[in-house]
Amino acid sequence: MGLKSDAVFAKIQAGLESQGAEVVKKTNAIFAFKIKEGKNWVLDLKNGSGSLKEGEGKADATITISDEDFVAMADGKLNGMQAFMGGKLKISGNMMLAQKLGSVLESVGK
Repeated sequence: MGLKSDAVFAKIQAGLESQGAEVVKKTNAIFAFKIKEGKNWVLDLKNGSGSLKEGEGKADATITISDEDFVAMADGKLNGMQAFMGGKLKISGNMMLAQKLGSVLESVGK
C-alpha cells in the first residue's frame, strides 16, 4: 500500500527536475527521511542538481516522522518547530540544516 507521503516525494522529485541546481546552491545538505510507516528516502541537495532516492544513505540530517505528519508539514498545516517540540518529528545529525527544510519543501513542492 502506498503512503500519502509518496505524493509529496513525487512533487519534490518534479521540483528537483525543474529547479534542482538552484535549490542545491541554497541548501548544500543531504537529508534522510524515515517515514515511520516504513519508507526511507534520501534527498541530496548537495551534489549536482540534487536527487531523491528511496532507501537509506549517509545524510547530514535525518528526519524521522509519521506519514501523516510529513504530509501536513509539506502542506503547511504543521509547523516543523512545533512538530519537533511536540515529539512528532525527530532530528538526528545537524539540526541547523533541518531548519532549512521548510523553505526547501516550499520551493520544490509547488
